[in-house]
Amino acid sequence: MLIDCGLFQGAETSGSGAVSNRLEIEFDLSAVQALVITHVHIDHVGRLPYLLAAGFKGPIYCSKPSAELLPLVIEDALKVGVTRNASIINACLHRLAGQLVPLEYLQWIDIPLSDDVKNSESKVQVRLSRAGHILGSAYVTLRVVNADICRPKGATHKKYHDVVFSGDLGAPHSPLLPAPKSPYRADQLVIESTYGDRNHENRSTRRKNLQHSLEHALSNSGTVLIPAFSIGRTQELLYELEHIIHQNKQKPVSKTRSGTSLNWEDIDIIIDSPLASRFTKVYQSLADYWDAEAKRRVSAGRHPLDFEQVTTIDDHATHLQTVSYLQRQTRPAIVIAASGMCAGGRIVNYLKALLGDERNDVLFVGYQASGTPGRDILRFHDKPNGYVMFDGERYPIKAKVKQISGYSAHAGQRDLLNFIKRMRVKPGKIHLVHGDDGAKQTLKRLIELAHPECEVVIP
Repeated sequence: MLIDCGLFQGAETSGSGAVSNRLEIEFDLSAVQALVITHVHIDHVGRLPYLLAAGFKGPIYCSKPSAELLPLVIEDALKVGVTRNASIINACLHRLAGQLVPLEYLQWIDIPLSDDVKNSESKVQVRLSRAGHILGSAYVTLRVVNADICRPKGATHKKYHDVVFSGDLGAPHSPLLPAPKSPYRADQLVIESTYGDRNHENRSTRRKNLQHSLEHALSNSGTVLIPAFSIGRTQELLYELEHIIHQNKQKPVSKTRSGTSLNWEDIDIIIDSPLASRFTKVYQSLADYWDAEAKRRVSAGRHPLDFEQVTTIDDHATHLQTVSYLQRQTRPAIVIAASGMCAGGRIVNYLKALLGDERNDVLFVGYQASGTPGRDILRFHDKPNGYVMFDGERYPIKAKVKQISGYSAHAGQRDLLNFIKRMRVKPGKIHLVHGDDGAKQTLKRLIELAHPECEVVIP
């Protein structure tokens, strides 16, 4: 079984940095029976076209919402990193559609086995459970029934062995999504560790921090740039901004050069990402998968992802005009654009044009991997003559820079520990993946303190 097939991000897993060209499939596919996708972020599915090109013909399991979102992600990944040839893209998407197997949450499915084990008593099943990271995200339970690896020596009764892969777990009370619930048991656990060394603020605190940061940033009529991934983070920010505006419509937030006060309901919110716009429409069509709070807002006549202050920019010409306009204007605005780590996408043009103006602000609301421009902006913005490199050119950082880590879509340290704690049957072995070395080591020590009976390994 293959769990996810993603791209490197920054220097987190690749010593050659964010522009790594090591995309080919370097492992033997002959024994791979199936692929399970935890969610559709590019660091989990970005190499899927290369997997198909290498000859993988097995089933691709994912949740039903992920099956709706995945073709959009793959189409964009092909256009950005491979080709704009429509026939090649369509051929890849056609192959993908033929191999996709959408699953409901909490549904056990038998995995087809190879001929050499098909006639044995062994069986492998897969089940997806909500992970609360982005819409459609899941953690995966693989159940190996009657396997030699889990049957005590000399035993004759049937038994099973559950291996749980966390994928990316979300923080509790994230906008739009129900919180993940731990499985009853896991004999082995492979768990992410992105924030294994720190915790997040609670939902109420981080929303207040977002509002205060924006009010401070907008008070001098500048532009607030928020780098955000097109899927997940952009929709969460829209949801939170709609609530802030709903609660503070008549509250002054800024003044124009002529002295006219602007209220929250007057602030322009610009979503500059055609992909984010398409994802948002899919999010709206999948409202059945939203949490109870979001459904109550819709029932009350509100539109959490599509409200009047939002302007969406699709075409490139309008994008360039907007960048130029914001460079000249004195009216405050909020711009949300991809990519979330500033390693490409339309946010780069905004940063090139606006990063050198002290009236403006850059607000990071998510993790910035080592080796990305986003991490460099965070590291060097408060240094004398701090700068960031884009396309081989230095750009001075004079805009104010702030990070609100509470808006990460990843679980914090406490949440990761609770995911293990709330299992009724604890894993005998835990593998820590998907995080910086320091975060892994910190989380390893805490797990060993709480569960000395568990073997914790860092692959």
